[in-house]
Amino acid sequence: MAVRRLVVVAPGLVIAGVGVAAVAGLADSVRESNGLAADDPGLAHDVLGLRTVELTDVARALTFLGDVPVLMVFTLIAALVLWRVTKSRRPAVLLLVAMAGSAALTYGIKLLVERQRPGVGYVLGAVDTSYSFPSGHTLNSAVFFLTMAGLLWMLRVGLVWRIAGTAIAVLLSVGIGLSRIYLGYHWATDILAGWLLAATWLSLVATGAYYTRRPGG
Repeated sequence: MAVRRLVVVAPGLVIAGVGVAAVAGLADSVRESNGLAADDPGLAHDVLGLRTVELTDVARALTFLGDVPVLMVFTLIAALVLWRVTKSRRPAVLLLVAMAGSAALTYGIKLLVERQRPGVGYVLGAVDTSYSFPSGHTLNSAVFFLTMAGLLWMLRVGLVWRIAGTAIAVLLSVGIGLSRIYLGYHWATDILAGWLLAATWLSLVATGAYYTRRPGG
């Protein structure tokens, strides 16, 4: 049993290790303004030429879904629904742990890297003076939607619903991240860091969930 569990959890630990290394390399690139981070200003400038009224409306709707208050409400409602539907606290606790860890990662790494956001000339909307790396909208929304998608595979729902839920979760995670670049609130590498951190954290959450499950559960 111990060997079997190790075989199952090993991929999650490997993914987490690769993710940590990738984010660390990205943070170093940001500090040194080289590598991928060196291309951020050019990409931000190119995005200015892509803006239209219609795309701006879509981007604002997507970024709204990643706002902290919105995700907090989504999380609390989802946790209550999961508890009620499954008759178990485990799925709800899993979601709450995933979101709490995501928030902690966002806050901690922002303070550690202390990256400034793009200038006001890039921003469509109110200026945000908080640190830029990683994108909290991207990280937190990806963790929420992908955790919900993962929980679908644990529930007694049809395969079509599971696949559809996963596809929607991926599309929303990508769309919210891209909306932050489009609206000028983040550099592209902030978004990439958010996605990498989400994958890293979720791999650890999934690994922990499997390792601590009841035998036969």
